[in-house]
Amino acid sequence: MIRRALLALAVLAAPLSAQDTTRGVRIGLTYDAGTRPGVVVLPSRGVGADSLRAILQRDLGFGDRVNVIDLDAAAADAINRGANSWPILARLGAAASVQVTPTPTGLHLAVYDVAKQVTALVRDFPAPPMTDARGWRAAVHGLADELEESLTGTRGVARTRVLFERNKRIWLVDSDGEQIVAVSGGTGIHGSPAWHPGGSMIAYSSINPWQIVVQDLVSGGTRTIAGGTGVFISPVFTPDGASIVYAHGVDDGVDIFTIPTAGGTGRRLSVGRGSDNTSPTFSPDGRRIAFMSGRAGHPEIYTMDADGTNVDLLTPLEFGENAYRASPDWSPDGRVVAFRSGNGSLAQVLTINLRDRSLKQLTSEGANEDPSWAPDGRHLVFVSSRSGSKQLWVLDTETGRTRQLTRGAAVRNPAWSPRLPQN
Repeated sequence: MIRRALLALAVLAAPLSAQDTTRGVRIGLTYDAGTRPGVVVLPSRGVGADSLRAILQRDLGFGDRVNVIDLDAAAADAINRGANSWPILARLGAAASVQVTPTPTGLHLAVYDVAKQVTALVRDFPAPPMTDARGWRAAVHGLADELEESLTGTRGVARTRVLFERNKRIWLVDSDGEQIVAVSGGTGIHGSPAWHPGGSMIAYSSINPWQIVVQDLVSGGTRTIAGGTGVFISPVFTPDGASIVYAHGVDDGVDIFTIPTAGGTGRRLSVGRGSDNTSPTFSPDGRRIAFMSGRAGHPEIYTMDADGTNVDLLTPLEFGENAYRASPDWSPDGRVVAFRSGNGSLAQVLTINLRDRSLKQLTSEGANEDPSWAPDGRHLVFVSSRSGSKQLWVLDTETGRTRQLTRGAAVRNPAWSPRLPQN
């Protein structure tokens, strides 16, 4: 529809040299401080071009760092008639326009700086054919993440996935809510999923029998890391991936243990003296663990060193029917811990600042629980009843904007992936 204008844009300036189009290039766009840069995603031609454009627009919109601008009818008509595209894009408030074109071997990206009227970035991305829907979409998400980094300086999280429980199994969903697939199989009840920091393995707990299981997402192979008498729940990998920390107990409470990922003997970290201590989560540097403990008579969030020493109450101690703090998750920047506070329909997601212990309530609609941070440290996935059943929702913690990620049968215990490898 805007073919002539796109050709004009390409002619206005020569592409950047190969050394300038490598990953990590930051485009110096001009836009008002404190605002998000406006970006127009231009149509292109080729097999899958419309789907490609729609996914890219959605990924950039979900990132919450740019303002995705649609071409209105008047602008599209003017450009189609051969009008000068630069003033039209400027009128729409665009700091940049973007076009991604399918090629025989992948995806071709071109970014145009509207204020300077120049080509700002040109790059080619490998991608499988569209018949490989999962791989093709992953390639588009990876392009969107690198584009967001070039536009804003912060890498996006489109090429990430979320683990969750549903119908006694572990499931995966892309960050945009697409490509939902069951991961775990076999017998037993599976829950409490967690990601290996490399993104190629997961750990989860299995009931009947009680076990901590590690699964390779590439081969599908599984192996039991810990198991036996009593409960084995809430596994989490250490930040270096070398060990797994989990909760285990028999009749006199539940404590936190650690075991090498390669296998070995579990070693106890917490001393709960008959209380339940579960849901460990590591600080980014791996030196501290936040966890839930009932040692005060009801669940609160505590921290301890990675070897189990120097235990400290993190959340302010409260008593009463609503004094229930659980499901902590340490933010990627190390500054706050998100957690669930309250019982039943009163449960909400809060954060506590590690520096001054200040609390911030992030949710208010429905019952909300089980927060998990995205690797950008800005977005959270959590379980909410606001739609009538427990589903996954994503929250932008800076603006408060939410979006629903799953629909259908009820879900529990999400875990947002690290940044996944480009394979």
